[in-house]
Amino acid sequence: MDTSAVAAASPMSVSPTLKDQAAIVGIGATEFSKKSGRSELQLAVEAVRAAITDAGLRPADIDGMVTFAQESNPEIEVARGLGIPSLTHFSRIHYGGGAACATLHQAAMAVATGSAKAVVCYRAFNERSGRRFGSGQQPPRPPPGAQIPTHWYAPFGLVTPAAWVAMFACRYMHEYGATSEDFGRVAVAARKHAATNPKAWFYERPITLEEHQSSRWIVEPLHLLDCCQESDGGVALVVTRTERARDLAQPPALIRASAQGSSLDQEVMTSYYRDDITGLPEMGLVGRQLWEHSGVGPADVQTAVIYDHFTPFVLTQLEELGFCDRGEARHFIADGNIELGGALPLNPHGGQLGEAYIHGMNGICEAVRQVRGTAVNQVDHVEHVLVTAGTGVPTSGLLLGVA
Repeated sequence: MDTSAVAAASPMSVSPTLKDQAAIVGIGATEFSKKSGRSELQLAVEAVRAAITDAGLRPADIDGMVTFAQESNPEIEVARGLGIPSLTHFSRIHYGGGAACATLHQAAMAVATGSAKAVVCYRAFNERSGRRFGSGQQPPRPPPGAQIPTHWYAPFGLVTPAAWVAMFACRYMHEYGATSEDFGRVAVAARKHAATNPKAWFYERPITLEEHQSSRWIVEPLHLLDCCQESDGGVALVVTRTERARDLAQPPALIRASAQGSSLDQEVMTSYYRDDITGLPEMGLVGRQLWEHSGVGPADVQTAVIYDHFTPFVLTQLEELGFCDRGEARHFIADGNIELGGALPLNPHGGQLGEAYIHGMNGICEAVRQVRGTAVNQVDHVEHVLVTAGTGVPTSGLLLGVA
């Protein structure tokens, strides 16, 4: 059979990349709190409704949904709550925070291929007033194969995200001479940005490096202020094809590139059996795809939203993404370089350290605001914004641009 003839006769031409084929046209969120006082489903419905309204669409215009495998709110219940009549695409992404940008990646694929016309990506939980991820409290038992790595470390008490990251951080410090103060500069910048963001939990509450250093130990070398907060809230975004996006209510944020990545000897937060544990090769894989597919590079990015559940992995991501050489991030972040007015402002909304921890989805909304020019801490002359998802796990990333 001549498959080339079949391909030539296909009514739909699919580009080898998704560059500029889809755009984010709506963003929505609840307030961010420590006790929402309502169900997770209510939070999801509120966030999705706000995103649809922001896009200038109606619930009936939505025919696709993408969310996290961990999401407690079924797509069909969110659709029922909003009066969305039918769905032609629905999918879920595994690996916790690593799924954040991947939801937009799969939404972009859905609209680019015609699987759906308008897709909502959402995440909603009561992560502070409900089950707290940072506590080590175990969720329902996973499939047997997923438990294999835990047999090696759980008997010794290595059961919290902070402890898992501390192992990587110790090795990174040993290899490259980084210090706790270097990690603290990430936290100080995030809280400085959050202090001027009225939507942030830590609005008007900046910190100093001295306060970071005097905060209590969680797991050495991580202080309390190296760890992101825990939040209740919901976030949603709407994706559609670029040609349709230009006719909607908001300036579109073009998805210049999107990618997922998992690397050799990958585990969930405990990839300790690699030859080198000072890097995050899965994030490097994501970065290489973003630069290749978009045709731009680190020098073309004006601001970045870097997943900051723990400060040490911010330094590692900057290196993996090519903003600086391996081991040089501690110098890159010095002297206010990652603050507003610096060479690469990070997380102008305050990040998960300062605004809220909604598994990175609120950071994608900030990237959209930066592209629109409507952010409360707006960076000058934004053309491209890089966004990353969770670290230590199979992960994802986005490069957004001005239309």
